[in-house]
Amino acid sequence: MAHVQRFDHIGITVADLDSATAFFVGLGLEVEGTGSVEGEFVETVCGIPGARCEIAMLRPPNGGSGLELSSFITPDHVPGSPTAMANELGLRNVSFEVADLQAAVDAVAADGYGLIGGIGEYENSVRMAYVRGPEGMIVSLFEQIG
Repeated sequence: MAHVQRFDHIGITVADLDSATAFFVGLGLEVEGTGSVEGEFVETVCGIPGARCEIAMLRPPNGGSGLELSSFITPDHVPGSPTAMANELGLRNVSFEVADLQAAVDAVAADGYGLIGGIGEYENSVRMAYVRGPEGMIVSLFEQIG
């Protein structure tokens, strides 16, 4: 029996919720909702007594899987590696298809977010780039071609 019915969202913990939200809204995601969670539910799920966090849920304009950004108010967040590379264990990247890769890269660059490497092309089918997003996260942007 298959347990998974669909892929709903990926969650990323950030220190600056407003900045991270603005980055992804700039790429075209839409804020589906915001709020805070605390109490027995979040303490049980996270296994962190006294946990309280602010959350922004974002989705692509056409629906589909979402991105949950969380920022812990209590306890203080534990910093990750802001220079993590694709070969480090853990969450590797969050990836989005864009209509125009160069325009998307230029837009995030205007906000101070740069390429990790360069723009690569794979077998005349896709162009892709890794961008270093808010708080060092790797954001993969790709465009279908050909």
